[in-house]
Amino acid sequence: MSVGLVAVAATAVALSGCAPQDDGVVTLNFFQFKPEAVGNFTDIVADFEAANPDIRVVQNSVPDPDTAIRTLLVKNKVPDVLTLNVNGNYGELARACIFADLADEPVVDTVNPAVQQIVQDLGTCTADGGSDGDEINALPFASNASGILYNPEIFAANDVEVPTTWDELIAAAETFQANGVDPFYCTMKDAWTAGPAFVNLGGTLAPEGFFDDLRAEGSDLDKVSFSKDFDESMAKEVELFSYCQDDFASRDYNAGNKAFAEGASAMYLQGSYAIPAIRANNAEAPIGSFPYPVTDDADDRVVVSGVDVGIMIGRDTPHAAEAQRFVDYLMSPDVVQAYTEAQSTFSPLKNAEPNADTALAGLEPYFSDGKIIGFIDHQIPASIPLVNLLQSMVISGDSEEFLRDLDSEWSKVAARTATQRQGK
Repeated sequence: MSVGLVAVAATAVALSGCAPQDDGVVTLNFFQFKPEAVGNFTDIVADFEAANPDIRVVQNSVPDPDTAIRTLLVKNKVPDVLTLNVNGNYGELARACIFADLADEPVVDTVNPAVQQIVQDLGTCTADGGSDGDEINALPFASNASGILYNPEIFAANDVEVPTTWDELIAAAETFQANGVDPFYCTMKDAWTAGPAFVNLGGTLAPEGFFDDLRAEGSDLDKVSFSKDFDESMAKEVELFSYCQDDFASRDYNAGNKAFAEGASAMYLQGSYAIPAIRANNAEAPIGSFPYPVTDDADDRVVVSGVDVGIMIGRDTPHAAEAQRFVDYLMSPDVVQAYTEAQSTFSPLKNAEPNADTALAGLEPYFSDGKIIGFIDHQIPASIPLVNLLQSMVISGDSEEFLRDLDSEWSKVAARTATQRQGK
């Protein structure tokens, strides 16, 4: 066994090793995936335990949560309560019926339906004869938003208004470039940083039902394909990255956060999740935000939003009632609001107070009004090297090759899936 596997196995034992209590106190194993939020959840747990002395909550946070949770699942040691990023990996676990069905819990009625739908679209358990979408296997606790961050001081100094259409966005980039200001700070040493533009441009311009149609046609890709339906959006992504600083291929995400905090560019192609990291470099950094203006109709603007933190209960936990009490507490308005303010996220609750962070002011109205769409990259199987293909595209500028390669990768996965279903 390698050192890494030993470490993971040891972690799994530690995570699942809560001894039975003989003092009448139930101990919940709480798997919490965000290392930067350990302090927030420590405070939340302390307040919960003070009000619920018959329950003890042990928070477990590990450096590689994706590996740790899969190791626990292999050992059939699902934690009592979990937080996970609600992405494609979560969808796989939900469809595998790892998590409890929360559909009948009253707390579900407190959640913004548009946000809950983003969770449902990733898949649910269909045990007991149910249909996909019937169960609710996760509740959204905190949402993020992907848009464009900008430096209001640089915009004002160059007499540039916040763009509301695609042509205005390109005109703004031209103005900054003509004035010797880098329009965008880009960080292609980290391949994933090409993803936010992909989900915004592709998500807005893709035909309705694109991924459903793509999955339905198998490996042939006769009617719909990325080459047929993503040509405009990917040409626009290449155009945006042509306005990056000269060394964008060698700079990483951390360098980008630091550079934007220091005023190195007018705009930054990142979302709300980057704000805490930017402020860690400069607490007084001027930050504004706006949704991607993808077309020349300002009314087409939407915000791409994902559930940054989802809450689940292990399907077979022996402490279901206590776990539900803890989840109900986590989902209470005061707890959710305090977390959103501390982590620059958005509340998923109905009638929530808007986040007062000025950096989010350009995105908050779209979130409150439900003008949001999910991350389309969550629809693409993890076995497809999407971010690496995107990285090559924005560096080379060849969107047609990217689309051909993405079609090829999708087709291969679809063919393998069909073969497995046929038992070959």
